[in-house]
Amino acid sequence: MSEKRWFSLEEANYLLPFVDQELKKMQALKREFEDKYMELRHKKNEYASMPSSEKDPFFVMEAALEFLQIEARGLIQSFQKTGIELKDIDTGLVDFPAVMNGQEVLLCWKQGEDQIRYYHGEQDGFAGRRPIAD
Repeated sequence: MSEKRWFSLEEANYLLPFVDQELKKMQALKREFEDKYMELRHKKNEYASMPSSEKDPFFVMEAALEFLQIEARGLIQSFQKTGIELKDIDTGLVDFPAVMNGQEVLLCWKQGEDQIRYYHGEQDGFAGRRPIAD
């Protein structure tokens, strides 16, 4: 595991366009995976009621799902190497480890917010968000 990285508020805000872009890639991959998975389930249900001599008619679809998983894992791992903590892909929730007033905190950002305005303690989570004093 790499050494923990600390972000200043300015640095974290500067990184938001990159973070937003990476989150959008992850969200698109997740949607594509979910769509293909549901399609595969539907086809398997249809197939179960039909006689067939084909050995594995779903191999191509299952392989495509595996490749999507590999791609998503790579994106997530690459993202995590930046030191930014990915909390929720769907809502676009991320935390930036920081030190404020001598305390370890997490600068908290949710996709759609124009800048980081909140922080919370390590154990507090999203529900414990407090506004950053200007």
